[in-house]
Amino acid sequence: MPEKIKSCKNSFLTAFFTAAVCLLAACLPARGQSSWTTNDNAAHNVVWEDKLYRQIEFLADSLCDGRATGTAGGNEAAFWLIRTFSRAGLLSFGDSYAKHVFAGGGIVGHNIVGMIPGSKKSPCGSYIVVGAHYDHLGRLDGRLYPGADSNASGTVAMTSIAEMFSAMKLIGKAYGKSIIFVAFDANGMNLAGSEAFWRMIESGELKDPLSGEPVTPDKISLMVNLDQVGSTLSPLKSGREDYLIILGNESLPSRDQGIITLCNLFYNTGLELSHTYYGSPDFTRIFYNLSDQRVFISHGIPSVLFTSGITMKNNKPSDTPETLNMPVLRKRIILIFHWLEKMM
Repeated sequence: MPEKIKSCKNSFLTAFFTAAVCLLAACLPARGQSSWTTNDNAAHNVVWEDKLYRQIEFLADSLCDGRATGTAGGNEAAFWLIRTFSRAGLLSFGDSYAKHVFAGGGIVGHNIVGMIPGSKKSPCGSYIVVGAHYDHLGRLDGRLYPGADSNASGTVAMTSIAEMFSAMKLIGKAYGKSIIFVAFDANGMNLAGSEAFWRMIESGELKDPLSGEPVTPDKISLMVNLDQVGSTLSPLKSGREDYLIILGNESLPSRDQGIITLCNLFYNTGLELSHTYYGSPDFTRIFYNLSDQRVFISHGIPSVLFTSGITMKNNKPSDTPETLNMPVLRKRIILIFHWLEKMM
C-alpha cells in the first residue's frame, strides 16, 4: 500500500474511533463534574517512571525487610504510607491514618486509611474504596523476599492514584463520591487486614472525617483492588507487554461495564485488556476471590480487581524492582485513574 494512502487510512481510523468514543461518552450518565474533556496534566504530571521505580525500590529494600506483618520492616512500610498519605492531603479517620489489625498469634499489624472527599462544601454520602495490600513474606530462612510486584507495585499504584486525585482537587475538581484509600496489612494472614477494615465499617467505627457520619456498607458503591500490577512477564495470548487484566467488571451496573474500554481509547493508553484470567473460567473465579476484594464480594459490594497476573518470580527472592516494567505500569495507573473518575 502506498505510504500516502496508508497515512490517510490511519488518520481516518484515528478520527473515526475518537469521534465514536466521544459520542459514546456523551451518552453516559453525568457524575459530579467528571468530564471526558478535562485538564489531565495536573494528574499525569505527578506520576512518572523514575518516581514509580524509586518508591517500589524503597518498599522492596532491606530496610522494609520484606514487609512481614508485625515486624520492624512492616512498620517502616506503614510509616512511609502515612507520610505519603499526609503529603497528598488525604483526610484521616480519627486522629491517625493507622488502624490496628489483630492478625492472630499475638501479631499486630496496621491498615493505613485515608480519604479524598468528593466535595468539602457538600460532604458526599457515597464512597469508593481503593485498596492494595502492602505486606509480604519478610525473611524466610534468612533470605529476603522483597515483593516488588507482590505487592509493592499495587501499593505504589494506589498511592499514585491518591496523589492524582489530590492534584485534581487542588485545581478545583469536584466529584460525586468520596474515595477511601486503604493500604491493607496482613493479606498473607488470611486477609486479616481487609477483614478488620470491614468490621470497622459494620460496627460504625469508620466515620467520615468531614460529616462525622458512619461509613455504612450501603454507602459503598464500589471496591477496587490493585494486586500485582507492575510486571509484563505473564502476557496475554498475543504476547504484548502492554496489557492489563480486569476481573469483576461484570459486577458493575451494565451502563458502566464498557467504561474501561472507552477510557483506554479516549486517553490513548492503548493497553490490551482482558476480563478473564488468561481465558480460563475456573482460574478467573479462583483468582477473583483470592485477594482483599473477597470480603467485599462476600457482602455484595461490586468489586473490581486489577492485576498483571502471577509470574514465576512472585513469592521468590527474585521479585525485585528491576524485573518490573515502569512505562507499562504508568499506563496502567493512568487508565485506572481515569476509569475511577468516571465511576465517581
